[in-house]
Amino acid sequence: MSVYDELTGTRIRTTAGKLGLPHLAETINEYARRADEAKMGYLDFLDLVLSEELAVRDDRRFRQGLRLSKLPHHKTLDEYDFSFQPELDPRKVKDLASLSFVDGKANAALLGPPGVGKTHIAVALAVAACRAGYSIYFTSLDDMVRSLKAAEAAGRLVNKLGTYLRPSVLVVDEVGYQPLERAEANLVFQVISKRYEKGSIILTSNKTFSEWGQVFGDEVLATAILDRLLHHCEVIAINGPSYRLKNRLQAIERETDVA
Repeated sequence: MSVYDELTGTRIRTTAGKLGLPHLAETINEYARRADEAKMGYLDFLDLVLSEELAVRDDRRFRQGLRLSKLPHHKTLDEYDFSFQPELDPRKVKDLASLSFVDGKANAALLGPPGVGKTHIAVALAVAACRAGYSIYFTSLDDMVRSLKAAEAAGRLVNKLGTYLRPSVLVVDEVGYQPLERAEANLVFQVISKRYEKGSIILTSNKTFSEWGQVFGDEVLATAILDRLLHHCEVIAINGPSYRLKNRLQAIERETDVA
């Protein structure tokens, strides 16, 4: 490499650092080598550099989004065993993965008994949304209510509501596992109402919608919540066997075989 090339490379690294492009600063020599080997023209070289920088930036944003999301894991739909749930149409789930409902600020509800993979699908959709550039946040209904009650008692309810209103996609897991008092249900109503047509909700529940009156301790309030939630909502019911029970039975069989 000539002295001129070294000076130019140094200048590019300095400029890249000032522009907030650390990857370019670290890899400019590699880019130059690839361009030389491929005999790239000026526009092709510029296209290479910009494409690589965008990919690096998108990946950095994606990883940061996952860190802030509170997701319990980062499983994808590729890891979901659709063959174990023959009554579930994979096309319906994969249609949701196109994220058109997120684009339209609509909702998705996954209903079914414990262990059928509702949370797995909800998380996978959230991961896909994060990959596509949407902000996401995960919470169980119980944790959300507990946090909102504590904030209300401390006079910080408006500020805490922002935690659940800011994300483009809010995942609310385990709706119906614990019944709520009316005051608690009213806090949930505030979240649902304020997000209505402004952001998407992905929820999982082991209760049918007809049972939500019992969950929220008030039929009128439950109806008001459902009215806003279901106005624009894709609903998928999963009524197959439990993955957790299957895995436990397989583990017992292995232990028995060893014994």
